[in-house]
Formats: sequence, structure tokens, C-alpha cells
Amino acid sequence: MAKSLVIVESPAKAKTIKKFLSNRYQVHASMGHVRDLPRSQFGVDIEKGFEPKYITIRGKGPVLQELRQMAKRAPKVYLASDPDREGEAIAWHLSEALGIKPSERCRIEFNEITKEAVQKAIKKPRPIDLNRVNAQQARRILDRLVGYKLSPLLWQKVKKGLSAGRVQSVAVRLICDREREIAAFVPEEYWSLSALLQEPEAEDTFRAKFYGTVEEKVPLKNEAETRRLVTELKGSTFGVVGITRKERKKNPPRPFTTSSLQQEAARKLGFSVKKTMVLAQQLYEGLDLGKEGTVGLVTYIRTDSTRVSELARQQAKAYIEKELGPRYWAGQKTVPGKTGRVQDAHEAIRPTSVERTPEAVRLFLKPDQYKLYRLIWQRFVASQMAPVQYNTVSADIKGGNYLFRATGSTLVFPGFLKVYDDSKDNNQEEEEGLPELVEGQELKLLELEPKQHFTQPPPRYSEASLVKTLEEQGIGRPSTYAPIVSTILQRGYVTMEERRFVPTELGFIVTDLLTEFFPEIIDVEFTANLENYLDSIEEGKVDWRQVIDYFYRPFAAELDVAREKIEEVTIEEEVTDEICEVCGRNLVVKTGRYGKFLACPGFPECRFTKPILEEIGVKCPRCGRELVVRQGKKGRGRKFYGCSNYPDCDFVLWDKPVARQCPKCQSLLVEKSTRGKELYYKCSNKDCDYKESPRESGREGG
Repeated sequence: MAKSLVIVESPAKAKTIKKFLSNRYQVHASMGHVRDLPRSQFGVDIEKGFEPKYITIRGKGPVLQELRQMAKRAPKVYLASDPDREGEAIAWHLSEALGIKPSERCRIEFNEITKEAVQKAIKKPRPIDLNRVNAQQARRILDRLVGYKLSPLLWQKVKKGLSAGRVQSVAVRLICDREREIAAFVPEEYWSLSALLQEPEAEDTFRAKFYGTVEEKVPLKNEAETRRLVTELKGSTFGVVGITRKERKKNPPRPFTTSSLQQEAARKLGFSVKKTMVLAQQLYEGLDLGKEGTVGLVTYIRTDSTRVSELARQQAKAYIEKELGPRYWAGQKTVPGKTGRVQDAHEAIRPTSVERTPEAVRLFLKPDQYKLYRLIWQRFVASQMAPVQYNTVSADIKGGNYLFRATGSTLVFPGFLKVYDDSKDNNQEEEEGLPELVEGQELKLLELEPKQHFTQPPPRYSEASLVKTLEEQGIGRPSTYAPIVSTILQRGYVTMEERRFVPTELGFIVTDLLTEFFPEIIDVEFTANLENYLDSIEEGKVDWRQVIDYFYRPFAAELDVAREKIEEVTIEEEVTDEICEVCGRNLVVKTGRYGKFLACPGFPECRFTKPILEEIGVKCPRCGRELVVRQGKKGRGRKFYGCSNYPDCDFVLWDKPVARQCPKCQSLLVEKSTRGKELYYKCSNKDCDYKESPRESGREGG
């Protein structure tokens, strides 16, 4: 008996799905895309309404041939690629290659790879959604128009091997604009003043922060006025003039979307965007869980919706009430938050079964798979739990003619914190509780602590913050963020320093050229509007050819002007005194995806390279040579500090050492900082607990 054919994208997914279907089905993988625009030619006929020319991807001929033979023998063919635009396009390309009419009920999709979802989908095949296909075609053609028209211009005018992209160029511009903002930033001085207070009959102390007068808040702008205030307050009496008590709730976080998962995995686990998506895809497609077999652990991982199915919600309720108690259940359905245009076709990213706890599957997962699954599981369960409850108190304390304010909070009910710690989400600690103060109570002043501060420039983008900004601005879609990051690093437009993007000279040059001659391509708002048009194509409201024409006509005109007016750019290489050990030339400074390095100018005949060693003025405690800054490739640009005598000496520290020894054990001290960016020194010896605060330029509280 001939078997119906189910075609999926990957062997892993095929293996998982096969066990959910009866022996009346055979499941095979297309290995991703089977057709695409040709690499060696433009592949778009502009005169014929931007008609694309698709060819079989190199190496996919045998795969397609095998699928054609299977399709001829099969009574029915089901196309089960991923449930998004790209997956719909893959299904359409397969239908074209296999001679299946798109109007046939050949398309099945599921949000999670579970037995129930797969069997339900196979019973409800539908025609291919050509609107969704056309939205993907429009994106692909738009990217081809920019890439294959603009990149050769950059090769000619700037440097070979460059590329420009409809979305990647906007991402580079954001990074360049931020760097210029940092360079132009002028720090402003300000001061804070806190009072260390004590109840006369008690031992407990607490701090209150200077607010101003009873009438208004008073900023402390410089040292002179702060010192005058300290002198005036030292002889003053302090007393409580007002108490405010409130209850405060902290609502649970919503379950993950693609971008929020990428951001949290970066913050909590130190994962790159690319690594997060690779691991998430593995969890989605299925992993071998021993006796249970191959199982998809999470729902579809490319989504910008926080919606959760009623079935999943009820499963979470049963688990929470059983394991934690009825009080920890949220009790009501939370309304998904939406920002901009959300494609709500999929649920949020969640475990396929909340009963499959991280610890239950840990034995079968690799360490990083386990960490990401635990993060997804905890976030989903927490999203269905009750809010955290605090009792807060605010005390107004009068000292002389001035007002100080002390605030504190006490945890009353932990709620979702039982499962998920989101303290890193807002980068702040919860406040400590205050003593039981009463209005009219006198207090004893123990110390006044003035402190100098300076306003800080905006931080450079990390992968997480860049993804967040792209999402907020409506640029790109969940599936595009990882490729964007990889491309701008590979092209040398940016490097990573301490996990932050730093634009290179090349990045600035290309961004400035594009901004001058192609203002719309590099414009954040214009790029976001194009994303909205792609959404409208999917909804069947706009013709895809009209959208491309709307973009291409001004672009083509700008291209003609740019070819005439842009002069060739010469990027001077920085020549050093270092000599190539192979051919004797002076080495030059080059920039790669992991930062600057030294290379022979005779490339490609001579391929000698060596790292740039940045000395930090600290001697190696083992051999006495200089310690230098090194760059870790696997850490996506994370710096570490090692001996310049490597490999003969392999001394390494991840924290920056200072030229001082620990007074307890004589090991090097290293720099550390709290979440509030307060710097302190700590012993590098893990078995030693010594730490100290450095003096602040001679300005200590008085």
C-alpha cells in the first residue's frame, strides 16, 4: 500500500514527527529551501514587474529528485514546513517543483511538534497561502534589489567584499549614531547626600537620602554647596515628620517572544543571538528523551506574540496549584501586550508540556540546551502566576530646614518569584525594610555621606539592546535579528568589545555614504514602514509588485546620482613598527569581527598575522612579564587578561587586575562592580574573601 508523503524542513523534525503518525505516512526532509534566486546573477526582471527567476539551489538536485519520485507514488503529499512566511514560501517552492497545485489542500502547519498538534494538523490540510508567499517574495526581492545594486557600488567606491542591506545598514547606522552620541557627550557633575540615622533606643541603623526642602526638591550641583549643606546639618536635630505606607504589586513577566528570548538569554545566560536561535530550534524540532522517544520541547520559536492557548493555560494552572498551591495561580487571564504590528498567528514561546520540568529532562539535554529550556519553562510558568506583593513604607525626615526621605519594602507574598527571578530585567535590587518608625519620633544622626557623581553617556549597544531597539522601531522581524548581527560583524562594519558593538572606520564611511546618497534606505522610519507594507501584503490588502515599485523607483534614481557623484574612498592602513616574521614587511593594523589585529600587507601572498597586545601596567605573578588584554573568540568579543609570555606562561584572569596585591594572601586584586556600577576591588583568589572600596579621587564622605 502506497504511503502518503509528509515533507518537513529538517531531519530532526522528520524524526520527531514520524513517531506521531501511523505507518500510512512516510516523512522526509527537504533540508530547508530547495529553490532561490541565483547567486551569480541578478535574478529579478524589473521590466516584467519584478518577476523573480528561481533556480534549484546547488546541491539540492538529488534531494528534489528523490522527493519527486516519492511524490509520484504517494496518494497524497503534505507540505509541513515551518508556520511562518518563510515556511510558507518553502512549501510553495516545493509545490512548484513537485507539480502540486497551490490550490490543493496540501499544506499543514503546527505551532508545536507534539502528537496532538501533528495529528490534528494532518486532518486539516489547507491550500498554500499565496498572500503569505508573496509577502516573503517581496522581502526577498527587496533585499536582492538593495544587495545586488548597491553592493557593487560599494566595491567600486570603497572596498571589495562589502555589502549593503535593507535592514543591516539601518542596524549599522544605529550603532554609528550611538557612538557619535557617546563621543559628543559632556558629563555633568552632581552630588548626592545620605544621612546614616538611628533610633535613640535601638541598635538598627538606616539611611535616608537628601530630598530638598519641604516645598521642593533641591538638586546638589557641586562640592561647594554640598559641603556647606553638610556643615549646616551637622548640628541639626532629625525627626520623622511623615510616614506613608502602601501595598505594591509586581506583575509577572509575559511569556517569551523571539526577541525577548534573545534578550534574556543574552542577559542571563551570556548567549549570542545566533546561539540562542540554534539552541531554540533544536528544542523545537525535538530531542531524544530516552523511553519517551524524540519530543519537541518548546513551541515554535519565531513569534512576536505573547498569546497563550487556553489549553496551555489550564495545564499551567493545574501544575501551579499542585506544586505551589492555589494562591500562586494568577486567577485570571492576562491580556497580551502588543507593540506595533504583531503577527499573532503563533503563540508565545512556551514548553509543549509544563509537566516536563527542566530537571525531568536535564539528563537528556546538553548543558546549554538545558539552560535555555529552563529559562523558557520558568518564564512561561511565572507568566501564569500571581503577582509579587510588597508592603512599602516611605518616611519623610526633617533635619534642620531640610527634608530627607527613606524608603523600604518588605516582601509579603513571593508570587511568581518562587519560579522566576527577574531582578536582572530592571537591573535593580529590591529595597530593604525600614525600622518601625512613627511620626514625631526623634532620630540620632550618626554620619552624613556626600558623594560625587557624573552623568553617564548612553551605553553602546549589546546584542540584546540592539535587538530590543530594532523591535521597538519595527525594523526587521524575529527571524532576521540573528542574521543581521552575524552579517555586520562579518563585513567588518562593527566589532565586539566587552560584548558591546563598536563601529569601525569602515562602518562610519559606509554609513555616511548611504546616509548622504540613499537617505531612505538608511532611514529607520522608512524601513519600518516597509515592514508594515509586507504585513499588508500578507493580509491581502496590497499587491506585492506595487510595494516593490514604491521602493525601487526612488532607489533607482538615487543609484544613478550616486554612481556619478561618489568619489573613490581610500582607507589608509595604519603602518606599525612591528616586522612580519615571514617576509620582513612592516605589519599594518587590520580590523576583523573580533577587533583589531596586526597583519602583513603582502596578503594574500603572505598570510602572517598576530594579535595586538595591549599592556595594562600589571606584572604576571608567575613569571614577571607584562599582563595584556586578549580577546576571546568563543566569548563573542569578551576580553580577558593573560600573560604576554603565552604559551610558555598560561596565567589568565577574566576580571581586570590592578597593580596591587591582596593584603591577606598576596594574590592580585581585580576590579569588580555592583549592579549600580559602584567599583570595588576583590581578591582574584577564589578561596580568599578579601575586598575593598577604592578611594574616590580623595573625596570621601565627611
